[in-house]
Amino acid sequence: MSEYQYYEFQAIDRPLSDADRRALRELSSRARTTATSFTNSYEWGDFKGDPDELLERWFDLHLYLANWGSRRLMMKLPARLVDGERLGAFLGNSDCSTFRIAGENVILSIWRDELEPGDWDDGESWLAMLSPLRADVLEGDLRLFYLIWLLDVEAEAIEPDEPEPMPGIGPLTGALEAFAEFFCIDQNLLRAAAERSAATDEALRGRIIGAMSDAEKSSLLVRVFNGEPHVSAELRALVRARSEPQVATSPGGPRTAADLLIRAREIRLARERAEAELAEARRQLEAEAAEKAREVRLEDIRRRGESVWTDVEDKIGRRNPAGYDRAAALLSDLQALAEKQDRGEEFHLRLQSIRDRHAGKGRFIERLATLE
Repeated sequence: MSEYQYYEFQAIDRPLSDADRRALRELSSRARTTATSFTNSYEWGDFKGDPDELLERWFDLHLYLANWGSRRLMMKLPARLVDGERLGAFLGNSDCSTFRIAGENVILSIWRDELEPGDWDDGESWLAMLSPLRADVLEGDLRLFYLIWLLDVEAEAIEPDEPEPMPGIGPLTGALEAFAEFFCIDQNLLRAAAERSAATDEALRGRIIGAMSDAEKSSLLVRVFNGEPHVSAELRALVRARSEPQVATSPGGPRTAADLLIRAREIRLARERAEAELAEARRQLEAEAAEKAREVRLEDIRRRGESVWTDVEDKIGRRNPAGYDRAAALLSDLQALAEKQDRGEEFHLRLQSIRDRHAGKGRFIERLATLE
């Protein structure tokens, strides 16, 4: 397949009406369209619609993947539920993301080109794994923006002495791990960043909720009763924001981009050493097992005596690769047994006799090259 592009859009806050779906079918009659999604792929040609316009008008999430290494994720968020100024500060002068106002919403776009993801990927499972990120952001979990910062660190768009935007991001959720995999963030760098925790103590959350005024609690309950969307997300975001000043900073202060890159290298080297040690341990076990099997074979050959030499001649006489292989293997074991019994000269005389008698069997003679 010389070219492949995958487009998927997802509506979360408002399902698509019949009129919406008709309008979308005019853009692509072959797309799969439901009340909450619009999906298409192309092996030739391109999508006629503008993903930015579709997101502004109908959808909350968009994912794009191309087999030449381009990947994109877009997210629409209600402006009243996010701190646009803070999120803009997170992104700064990012080379791989933008954050813009679109009416009552803000739209986050993240992209990366010229990736080498490895195995072939048709894109169909990614948005389902990434979609929880939107709810996390609405609940005040801003670790997604730390991962975007890591993308810029990898792209060398961040100065080495720039501090990390948050004191920690571990433990990672499944959606954050999927984001890192989708955009091919170096796993060693990701592990370095996640070594510090971003978790808020459960007891601290309870104290913050308990300290809320009766007016705040009543207002939230009324809004829940009225069926307003995102109320639980607002509550979680509020608790998270109030807990931040009370969470102690990590020892040593924030790490810099250079610190994380150094730590990522240490993690990579440690992993490579561990893998090498494991490979050597396996090699030794395999060698020990092979030696034990060889000893069993030699003892069997010793008991069989002269019949083994008859077996060698029989295998050579078959005049096929399998027979030649088996004959050469038996001769190798006979040589090892002869050396153990201090009868090496006798073995070599018999081996030379076999060479002479079967000199015309070139393929067999080639197999004797390892025998002295």
